[in-house]
Amino acid sequence: MGRAFEYRKARKLKRWGNMARVFTRLGKEIEMAVKAGGADPNSNSKLRLLMHNAKTENMPKENVERAIKRATDKDTTAYKEITYEGYAAGGVAVVVETATDNPTRTVANVRAAFNRCDGSLGTSGMTDFLFERKCNFKVAAKDGLDMEELELELIDFGVDECFKDGEEIFIYADFTAFGPVQKYLEDNGFEIKTFSFERIPNDYKEVTPEQQEEVEKLIGKLEDDEDVVNVFHNMKE
Repeated sequence: MGRAFEYRKARKLKRWGNMARVFTRLGKEIEMAVKAGGADPNSNSKLRLLMHNAKTENMPKENVERAIKRATDKDTTAYKEITYEGYAAGGVAVVVETATDNPTRTVANVRAAFNRCDGSLGTSGMTDFLFERKCNFKVAAKDGLDMEELELELIDFGVDECFKDGEEIFIYADFTAFGPVQKYLEDNGFEIKTFSFERIPNDYKEVTPEQQEEVEKLIGKLEDDEDVVNVFHNMKE
């Protein structure tokens, strides 16, 4: 199991403790997927996968249906995906992914969080070189599956990590390989349980206990904002 898996495992345990926040995030992602590709999961692959995610996270079916209905309502304002970058205490790089119907409100809230926690909001692209963008899939294992053969096949689609853990298979690939990997898995009858996109740090920043406290305070403030979808950082835990 590589660093992408360990990083994601640590983030998920820490980040997804609040179910209400998870449902809000998934609802927005479903709305954006419907706006972009339509309300039929059979023809909208992104929506299809998000519905799998919602099921895995025990999101009520009614919540999913409401998100789809909101997206098809002509009077509903579309969400925009905006990424903000900055530095927290001790020079820790922070990337904030948001989905918002009011960018003016969102940037004000994000900037205020940085300023209150000894950080500074920067310009787009300033931290790109510090992270690798990855996509990942968790799929159900098949009986009699040859993992070496699967891994060799997936390498041709841009996969750089593939391993079995219990009854599940974890697959990590470059961000740009998302579509081809999804198509391969669906064409070959794999049950995709969840998927997500990650920014994996290339290196980690060591900080003092005081600086760590400020960074964690900043992350907490950002994650409490309903417009924030994901927060990534390179602080050494």
